[in-house]
Amino acid sequence: MANTAQSKKRARQNEARFAVNKARRSRIRTYLRKVEEAIASGDKDAAAAALRAAQPELMRGVTKGVFHKNTAARKMSRLSARVKALS
Repeated sequence: MANTAQSKKRARQNEARFAVNKARRSRIRTYLRKVEEAIASGDKDAAAAALRAAQPELMRGVTKGVFHKNTAARKMSRLSARVKALS
């Protein structure tokens, strides 16, 4: 358990950060799931639109430190390839 005032404050800050990051990660996953569902349904227009909506969210996650830059790039690349393959 935290003893010093500083460690107590850090514990509070960590909890707050964790909650914010968890919400942000969940939001990004929702956008990615929408792309996945559009791909699964075979609707290329919907998949492309969902991908365009997901990209800025994913990159925002990178700038906020929720995802690593290469992780986001990999996800975008794989989803883009799958959307492109629909035809």
